[in-house]
Amino acid sequence: MSSIQEKETSNSLYRQWQILSRLTTGKWMGTRELQEILEREGVEISLRTIQRDLNQIAQRFPIESSKTIPQGWRWRSDAPIQSLPHMTSSQAVTFMMVEEHLKHLLPPSLIEEMNPWFDLARRSLSTQNNVRQWINRVRIVPATQPLIPPVVDRQAQQAVYEGLLQDKQLECIYQGRGQNSEEKTYILNPLALVQKGSIIYLVCTRHDKSDIQTFALHRFKSANVLNTRALHPVNFDIDEYIESGALGFRVNFDQPTENVMLKLHMPEADAHYFEESQLSRDQQIEKLDHGMALISATVPFTSQLVWWLRSFGNKIQKIEPEHVFRAVYQQDEA
Repeated sequence: MSSIQEKETSNSLYRQWQILSRLTTGKWMGTRELQEILEREGVEISLRTIQRDLNQIAQRFPIESSKTIPQGWRWRSDAPIQSLPHMTSSQAVTFMMVEEHLKHLLPPSLIEEMNPWFDLARRSLSTQNNVRQWINRVRIVPATQPLIPPVVDRQAQQAVYEGLLQDKQLECIYQGRGQNSEEKTYILNPLALVQKGSIIYLVCTRHDKSDIQTFALHRFKSANVLNTRALHPVNFDIDEYIESGALGFRVNFDQPTENVMLKLHMPEADAHYFEESQLSRDQQIEKLDHGMALISATVPFTSQLVWWLRSFGNKIQKIEPEHVFRAVYQQDEA
């Protein structure tokens, strides 16, 4: 076999593997949908070639055609697990956890691509009792009072996610906080998505302004992806943006978030909490007289810290520095 023939065979095998791995056991998948998925993977291929590949695959694997126009393909419902693309138990658990906890943060187009893998993960775990039980025995519980997530318009959500994925501008209708707020039309440059509690925010800039803003996903009334490329602020970094407190965590919005040496005086029995979950890497616990303890740690001074300290009530007998104490107990400076 010549090197050209070997390369063609290798390309054909890779292409057919990609097609095979995208098919599910339930939903019919058309050739045009497969073509779009393969193109995103960098595989340029005609509809006729995909159809020819599927016919060849059907001779060796238990897949079936819908026999309609346009034609759809899927794994047969009785396909043995050995026929499907292989997935290890650890990979299957990972995909199941992603589907359970991260699906709402992924663009619908990527979810469509991943559905065959989610389906394969479920089938793989169906024969592995011990591993399957892991999924049933793991839960994530919020540390604060759980809130029911607000209702999000699915069309608007899909457009926002696709705009961010494709790095394209968005035209949207957005309503500010409160039912009586006026609906306004904006052109946005999407930069990032951030989930804070039960709410997902789009971090972006407006077409008519350069400052970075956040738009709550559930307040989008509609959104459409434009053909124009999104404009990015120079050196924008989402982690630095969050660290700056710009998502509503700053105590004083006129100043950047500062680090403080926090000192908490509290009963030694309550201080045991900080032995297990530390405030910072440099945290120290010092035993004092009369059953008291002093916890010291360098932490960002944020509104989140203030609300957290308030949750301890009268268990904390003294807070330093002074301006943190005043913020917690809502006292004005003298």
